[in-house]
Amino acid sequence: MLRFWQGFPSKTRRILTIIAFFFLSIIVTVAGTLTPLSNEDADALGSGLKNTHDKVTSLLTEQKVSFIFGNNFMICLIGFVPVIGPIFEWYVLYSTGVVLNAYTMYEQLGVSPTSIFFLLFLFPFTWLEFLAYSTAVAESFWLTWRIIKRRSRMEMKNACILISICAVMLLAAAIIEAALL
Repeated sequence: MLRFWQGFPSKTRRILTIIAFFFLSIIVTVAGTLTPLSNEDADALGSGLKNTHDKVTSLLTEQKVSFIFGNNFMICLIGFVPVIGPIFEWYVLYSTGVVLNAYTMYEQLGVSPTSIFFLLFLFPFTWLEFLAYSTAVAESFWLTWRIIKRRSRMEMKNACILISICAVMLLAAAIIEAALL
Protein backbone atom coordinates (compact mmCIF):
# COMPACT_ATOMS: atom_id res chain seq x y z
CA MET A 1 0.00 0.00 0.00
CA LEU A 2 2.76 2.45 0.94
CA ARG A 3 4.60 1.68 -2.30
CA PHE A 4 1.42 2.55 -4.22
CA TRP A 5 1.12 5.85 -2.31
CA GLN A 6 4.77 6.75 -2.92
CA GLY A 7 4.26 6.32 -6.65
CA PHE A 8 2.26 9.53 -6.77
CA PRO A 9 3.88 12.96 -7.02
CA SER A 10 3.70 15.07 -3.85
CA LYS A 11 0.99 17.41 -5.19
CA THR A 12 -1.17 14.46 -6.20
CA ARG A 13 -0.83 12.94 -2.71
CA ARG A 14 -1.92 16.25 -1.18
CA ILE A 15 -4.92 16.52 -3.50
CA LEU A 16 -5.93 12.92 -2.75
CA THR A 17 -5.62 13.64 0.98
CA ILE A 18 -7.88 16.68 0.66
CA ILE A 19 -10.43 14.66 -1.36
CA ALA A 20 -10.40 11.89 1.25
CA PHE A 21 -10.99 14.38 4.06
CA PHE A 22 -13.69 16.09 1.99
CA PHE A 23 -15.67 12.84 1.88
CA LEU A 24 -14.94 12.12 5.55
CA SER A 25 -16.23 15.60 6.43
CA ILE A 26 -19.45 14.91 4.57
CA ILE A 27 -19.84 11.58 6.41
CA VAL A 28 -19.29 13.29 9.78
CA THR A 29 -21.87 15.97 8.97
CA VAL A 30 -24.40 13.37 7.76
CA ALA A 31 -23.88 11.51 11.05
CA GLY A 32 -24.93 14.71 12.81
CA THR A 33 -28.09 14.96 10.70
CA LEU A 34 -28.98 11.39 11.72
CA THR A 35 -28.55 11.99 15.46
CA PRO A 36 -31.85 11.50 17.30
CA LEU A 37 -33.02 14.62 19.16
CA SER A 38 -35.72 15.22 21.70
CA ASN A 39 -38.35 17.80 20.81
CA GLU A 40 -36.99 20.10 23.55
CA ASP A 41 -33.45 19.93 22.14
CA ALA A 42 -34.73 20.48 18.61
CA ASP A 43 -36.77 23.50 19.72
CA ALA A 44 -33.83 25.03 21.60
CA LEU A 45 -31.33 24.52 18.76
CA GLY A 46 -33.83 25.40 16.03
CA SER A 47 -34.93 28.65 17.65
CA GLY A 48 -31.28 29.57 18.32
CA LEU A 49 -30.42 29.05 14.66
CA LYS A 50 -33.48 31.01 13.55
CA ASN A 51 -32.51 33.92 15.84
CA THR A 52 -28.95 33.91 14.50
CA HIS A 53 -30.25 33.78 10.92
CA ASP A 54 -32.61 36.70 11.60
CA LYS A 55 -29.80 38.77 13.12
CA VAL A 56 -27.43 38.05 10.22
CA THR A 57 -30.16 38.77 7.66
CA SER A 58 -30.71 42.22 9.17
CA LEU A 59 -27.04 43.19 8.76
CA LEU A 60 -25.67 45.20 5.86
CA THR A 61 -24.06 43.08 3.14
CA GLU A 62 -20.52 44.04 4.23
CA GLN A 63 -21.35 43.10 7.82
CA LYS A 64 -22.80 39.77 6.67
CA VAL A 65 -19.62 39.00 4.74
CA SER A 66 -17.46 39.92 7.74
CA PHE A 67 -19.56 37.83 10.13
CA ILE A 68 -19.70 34.76 7.88
CA PHE A 69 -16.05 34.98 6.84
CA GLY A 70 -14.81 35.57 10.39
CA ASN A 71 -16.74 32.63 11.77
CA ASN A 72 -15.73 30.23 9.00
CA PHE A 73 -12.09 31.35 8.85
CA MET A 74 -11.63 30.93 12.61
CA ILE A 75 -13.01 27.38 12.39
CA CYS A 76 -10.74 26.70 9.42
CA LEU A 77 -7.62 28.09 11.13
CA ILE A 78 -8.15 25.84 14.14
CA GLY A 79 -8.40 22.92 11.72
CA PHE A 80 -4.75 23.47 10.69
CA VAL A 81 -3.47 22.78 14.22
CA PRO A 82 -1.73 19.39 14.38
CA VAL A 83 -3.63 16.61 16.14
CA ILE A 84 -6.39 18.69 17.80
CA GLY A 85 -7.39 20.59 14.64
CA PRO A 86 -9.09 17.64 12.92
CA ILE A 87 -10.87 16.65 16.14
CA PHE A 88 -12.23 20.20 16.52
CA GLU A 89 -13.14 20.40 12.82
CA TRP A 90 -15.10 17.15 12.90
CA TYR A 91 -16.86 18.20 16.10
CA VAL A 92 -17.96 21.42 14.37
CA LEU A 93 -19.13 19.53 11.28
CA TYR A 94 -20.98 16.94 13.37
CA SER A 95 -22.60 19.78 15.35
CA THR A 96 -23.59 21.45 12.08
CA GLY A 97 -25.44 18.27 11.13
CA VAL A 98 -27.14 18.13 14.53
CA VAL A 99 -28.27 21.76 14.23
CA LEU A 100 -29.55 21.11 10.71
CA ASN A 101 -31.50 18.16 12.09
CA ALA A 102 -32.89 20.34 14.88
CA TYR A 103 -33.86 23.08 12.45
CA THR A 104 -35.80 20.69 10.19
CA MET A 105 -37.66 19.39 13.26
CA TYR A 106 -38.23 22.93 14.62
CA GLU A 107 -39.61 24.23 11.34
CA GLN A 108 -41.50 20.96 10.75
CA LEU A 109 -40.23 20.86 7.18
CA GLY A 110 -41.25 17.23 6.67
CA VAL A 111 -38.01 16.56 4.80
CA SER A 112 -35.05 14.57 6.02
CA PRO A 113 -32.21 16.75 7.33
CA THR A 114 -29.78 14.65 5.29
CA SER A 115 -31.65 15.65 2.12
CA ILE A 116 -31.50 19.30 3.16
CA PHE A 117 -27.77 18.93 3.80
CA PHE A 118 -27.13 17.53 0.32
CA LEU A 119 -29.33 20.23 -1.22
CA LEU A 120 -26.92 22.79 0.26
CA PHE A 121 -24.34 21.52 -2.25
CA LEU A 122 -26.39 23.24 -4.95
CA PHE A 123 -24.79 26.43 -3.65
CA PRO A 124 -21.12 27.16 -4.40
CA PHE A 125 -20.46 28.46 -0.89
CA THR A 126 -21.05 24.97 0.55
CA TRP A 127 -18.44 23.46 -1.77
CA LEU A 128 -15.95 26.21 -0.96
CA GLU A 129 -16.45 25.88 2.80
CA PHE A 130 -16.11 22.09 2.79
CA LEU A 131 -13.03 22.29 0.55
CA ALA A 132 -11.42 24.83 2.88
CA TYR A 133 -12.15 22.74 5.98
CA SER A 134 -10.91 19.58 4.25
CA THR A 135 -7.74 21.37 3.19
CA ALA A 136 -7.13 22.47 6.77
CA VAL A 137 -7.58 18.96 8.15
CA ALA A 138 -5.39 17.45 5.41
CA GLU A 139 -2.63 19.96 6.14
CA SER A 140 -2.94 19.25 9.85
CA PHE A 141 -2.17 15.63 9.09
CA TRP A 142 0.74 16.59 6.81
CA LEU A 143 2.11 18.89 9.52
CA THR A 144 1.79 16.16 12.12
CA TRP A 145 3.60 13.71 9.84
CA ARG A 146 6.39 16.22 9.14
CA ILE A 147 6.77 16.95 12.86
CA ILE A 148 7.18 13.23 13.51
CA LYS A 149 9.77 13.07 10.72
CA ARG A 150 11.49 16.21 12.11
CA ARG A 151 10.87 18.14 8.90
CA SER A 152 8.22 20.55 10.13
CA ARG A 153 10.12 23.68 9.09
CA MET A 154 9.78 22.59 5.47
CA GLU A 155 6.03 22.04 5.90
CA MET A 156 5.36 25.48 7.38
CA LYS A 157 5.70 27.07 3.93
CA ASN A 158 2.99 24.74 2.59
CA ALA A 159 0.79 25.50 5.60
CA CYS A 160 1.08 29.27 5.01
CA ILE A 161 0.22 28.87 1.33
CA LEU A 162 -2.78 26.67 2.12
CA ILE A 163 -4.02 29.04 4.84
CA SER A 164 -3.94 31.84 2.25
CA ILE A 165 -5.81 29.72 -0.30
CA CYS A 166 -8.42 28.78 2.33
CA ALA A 167 -8.85 32.45 3.26
CA VAL A 168 -9.58 33.35 -0.37
CA MET A 169 -12.01 30.42 -0.75
CA LEU A 170 -13.83 31.34 2.47
CA LEU A 171 -14.00 35.01 1.52
CA ALA A 172 -15.54 34.07 -1.83
CA ALA A 173 -17.94 31.72 -0.02
CA ALA A 174 -18.93 34.47 2.43
CA ILE A 175 -19.60 36.94 -0.38
CA ILE A 176 -21.81 34.42 -2.19
CA GLU A 177 -23.62 33.37 1.00
CA ALA A 178 -24.21 36.98 2.08
CA ALA A 179 -25.63 37.81 -1.34
CA LEU A 180 -28.09 34.94 -1.01
CA LEU A 181 -29.26 35.84 2.53
